[in-house]
Amino acid sequence: MSKCPAVHKRGRARLPFASLFVLILAFLTGCSSASLKDEIQQQADSFAQPPATTGLLADLAATIQSEHGEEYSGFRVLDSSRDGLYWRLALIDSATTSLDIQTYLWYPDFSGFLLLERAILAAIDRGVRVRLIVDDLILHGHDQFIANMHAQPNIEFRIFNPWKSRSTMADRLGEMVAEMERLNTRMHDKLMIVDGRAVIIGGRNIGDHYFGLNEIYNFHDTDLFGIGHIAQQSNAMFDKFWNSKWVVSADNLTTEPDQASAQEQWRNIRSKVATAPELSSFPRKPQDWSAQVQAYAGELRIGRSQLVYDEATEEQIDQSVISSMFNFFKLAEKELLVQNAYIIPSQQAVDFMQGLTAKGVKVGMLTNSLASHDVPAVNSHYEPWRDDFIRAGVELHEFRSDPAIQQTVVDVAPISAEFSGLHSKCAVVDRRYAFIGSMNLDPRSAQINTEMGAFVDSPELAEDLAKIIERNMQGENSWHVQLDEDGDVFWQNSEETTTTQPARDGMQRVMNVLMKLGPKDQY
Repeated sequence: MSKCPAVHKRGRARLPFASLFVLILAFLTGCSSASLKDEIQQQADSFAQPPATTGLLADLAATIQSEHGEEYSGFRVLDSSRDGLYWRLALIDSATTSLDIQTYLWYPDFSGFLLLERAILAAIDRGVRVRLIVDDLILHGHDQFIANMHAQPNIEFRIFNPWKSRSTMADRLGEMVAEMERLNTRMHDKLMIVDGRAVIIGGRNIGDHYFGLNEIYNFHDTDLFGIGHIAQQSNAMFDKFWNSKWVVSADNLTTEPDQASAQEQWRNIRSKVATAPELSSFPRKPQDWSAQVQAYAGELRIGRSQLVYDEATEEQIDQSVISSMFNFFKLAEKELLVQNAYIIPSQQAVDFMQGLTAKGVKVGMLTNSLASHDVPAVNSHYEPWRDDFIRAGVELHEFRSDPAIQQTVVDVAPISAEFSGLHSKCAVVDRRYAFIGSMNLDPRSAQINTEMGAFVDSPELAEDLAKIIERNMQGENSWHVQLDEDGDVFWQNSEETTTTQPARDGMQRVMNVLMKLGPKDQY
């Protein structure tokens, strides 16, 4: 018997803005009768199944490794929102033995229901073993559904760093105050492994605004699709989290499975998936993807990978991804391209970039503008560093809220959102090395949350990613941030030049000022 995870020693004393917002919203909208058991039963260690030896994905992985070597994989960048969801469906439908999903957020919306239905069907109809790890941040109110799903054959659900008090929001908020340091630590990783042969790694959570299906705003994000050795690397990472003391089995919920509610929940999910116009661009039922996967195989970029991730040890979260990122940047001899949604640097980071440019390295960086931001506090604390980056020789760009790629890359028909934001976390060094993962360049990712990503040595993949970043830096998609002769900042895109930072409305500007009062090390 063991208690909840030990306190994260490097954590901070306050919850992130997103966490606080979710808790306040839940407080206003009601509560559920649920909790964790008084004595937490630590789950027995279990591990990934051996990689599948038959099936579509096994055959493709075997071909790649026989032609190039056991440590090689085939890769593609999943650039568009549609591809992000499309290829997740393709992999789930192609699973023959195992499906492992680890994610920060899983929303109960159209894409969330579609992927959940496909995962459940894989387990029930084909006997695929499904393991799910989801952070507890937005799981409040869903314990009955989790218990019902966990009771299904071949499915096991585990929760990262759960709240113990789940019966009322007053209890939950009380626990937050009492244990802020522990509850401040969240699992930000995003990973899906199928048959031990194929993976998707990147920035996308599971929810409509990550897949171009939200009517208000959608994110431009980046995933890495991989088949081959990288899946075995990913299995090792998943198993470490799966067996971590920070992860608790749904067996520890006091909520018991209920057959009647399970049947009603299942009917609702299937009905929404079958009838939602938002999902019209995707196959609503499992299908044979042989033709699509085999055609895609010809476009795969061959390379070797290294998976990096922060480990959830018994005592704390051991952050290593941030140092790995800067070691990766240090490889640059000619060019470094960075596309990252949330940047709050330190003087050390700015000096690092200046050191690169002083050696003749061309450094280009794309992040959110205030206009495209979904977290105004990040912009508030990034804002003072704009001129420092530019003086350090960085070519700085900020994403537009109305980019030209919105209709072709960000939104998915029939959706046309009100605005777009950047959520991607990727980089390219010398058109040879590529990084795609969950790591933001801010204090929260560096010091508090768990993060992950893949470094890939593949000139073809790096060139693909570089072209995407360069496309996004064009004036029709972003603002070029520069200094005038007096040293003042101005923004220029393909249509206009302004000396006031772009924003969607006055409220954004007000929030940008107010959020400067908050602690930057929480974002």
